[in-house]
Amino acid sequence: MSDHPAVRTEKLAKTFSVGGREIRAVDLVDLTVLPGEFVSIMGPSGSGKSTLLHLIGCLDRQTSGRILIEGVDTLGLSEHELDELRLRKIGFVFQTFNLLPTLTALENVMLPMELAGLPHHEARARSIELVSEMGLSERSDHTPARLSVGEQQRVGIARALANDPSIILADEPTGNLDSATAAGIVGVLKALNSDTGRTVVLVTHNPEVARAASRTLKIRDGRLAGES
Repeated sequence: MSDHPAVRTEKLAKTFSVGGREIRAVDLVDLTVLPGEFVSIMGPSGSGKSTLLHLIGCLDRQTSGRILIEGVDTLGLSEHELDELRLRKIGFVFQTFNLLPTLTALENVMLPMELAGLPHHEARARSIELVSEMGLSERSDHTPARLSVGEQQRVGIARALANDPSIILADEPTGNLDSATAAGIVGVLKALNSDTGRTVVLVTHNPEVARAASRTLKIRDGRLAGES
């Protein structure tokens, strides 16, 4: 486990220009997430929570401020270096799953490993293991269209774990799920945190989902507005 915080931001800001007006989606956010923490970020639609998560995950560049991932300052990294950081240290779980429709569940999970250069037979063996851990062994040869939304999200989690990242970032992972299925997905994320020590940062607007975390940060108008 790293001696540095898993995630640290300093005066982090992201602005957009809309109709000639500047919108500050993330406004001078100072945030520290320790290794092995499960932190939720909760706020209403438009509060900046997903933008903050995308910045932390290096999916977008900040306007100003710093983002450090396990002590690495991302500001000085090239696009290639950011790609490598995302590929090896961070696993993403999305609300819309982002599975490739022409690939099977197993092939979707294999893809990040093959992008990282893992030999095909090793990627396949690990994918079989991850799909099994998600309870989907009998569905591994199905494309996303033949899976339920809950099964698709489990494939998404398996894919997020493909390269054994130390940090999992989940953006509204239960947003498209019914309450029972959502509870199952939250349970999987909690187990990943408690059983493997992975850091989990989850964005949600749902207080019930947020309570699964050990710490909840509240965001409003791009600024952190307390924690519980």
